[in-house]
Amino acid sequence: MQTIIAAIFVFGVLILVHELGHYFVARLTGIKVLELAIGFGPKILGWSKDGIDYSLRAVPLGGFCRMLGESPDEAEDPDSFPQKPILSRAAVLLAGAGMNLVLAIVIFFVIFFFITGVPGYDSATIGYVIENTPAETAGLEDGDKILLINGEETNEWNDVLSLISARPAEEINLLIERDGKELNFNIVTEVAPETGRGMIGIGPAMLKYRFFASLSTSIERFGLIISSMFQVLTGQAPLDVAGPVGIIFVIGEVAQTGFINLLLLTALISISLGIMNLLPIPALDGGRLFFLLVEALRGRKIDPEKEGFIHFIGFALLILLILFITYQDLLRWVITPVN
Repeated sequence: MQTIIAAIFVFGVLILVHELGHYFVARLTGIKVLELAIGFGPKILGWSKDGIDYSLRAVPLGGFCRMLGESPDEAEDPDSFPQKPILSRAAVLLAGAGMNLVLAIVIFFVIFFFITGVPGYDSATIGYVIENTPAETAGLEDGDKILLINGEETNEWNDVLSLISARPAEEINLLIERDGKELNFNIVTEVAPETGRGMIGIGPAMLKYRFFASLSTSIERFGLIISSMFQVLTGQAPLDVAGPVGIIFVIGEVAQTGFINLLLLTALISISLGIMNLLPIPALDGGRLFFLLVEALRGRKIDPEKEGFIHFIGFALLILLILFITYQDLLRWVITPVN
């Protein structure tokens, strides 16, 4: 049950934000919206307002924003999608993926601003002590303020890092302020296996409600993920693909580890969804953007029937790919017996 609830939450948020992107930009550019639906299949809930149908449907694995002009008999209406300038149509198509990318940054910001905080690099105060490390063995505690290391003053966390990392496998002396008292600790540093630098197992204080630090950290985290995806797309890193079934199982496992991790996974999936939708694949927003680019270069519209046929072929191939990946998910998660 926890897996189902978590999956509905994650997919619901991602789809709602994506479709709202199309919806709001369509209305801003004067394109008439006929229906906004979250999910597929039979309607669970539905209502109409200002000539637009809104619905919540039974299968929470998709959604759509239906605009005037998607049917051939509507294409000549001045408020239809095909009759609007190329830039307006491109903005509508970009808005869905763009909202997914923005959502990821918003989720990161919420986590860093309200929940976990950001590292307090402007202070030399210990925020946490890692178990089974020299710092814990020596008796360092959360909240200890490091005044001196080997007699050298520490005013911020970078001072602490540089003085400790420069002395791998050496004994160092820390002068600590705790509850108004000054205490001395002699600690032998460990050697970090990746870098060969010294470490004792401490981290900076985590500070909440720091707007600019939280925003900066969120954008940095977003950039790291985008960079990782670029490495995958260019073959510099291995590709590990999961379909809807695999994603649901991953969501269920992550949900058991806590709500923060579920939010982080939601942000990661949101970035993946945004990037995937921008790829020039027929039937996806990126494929439709590619046809708009061709239209702009040719100076005239592409035959709607030819474009529709290509999107249909692309959609069919995409469904086949999803089915294949889903089958692999079933094998991976040992739902289907393997002979």
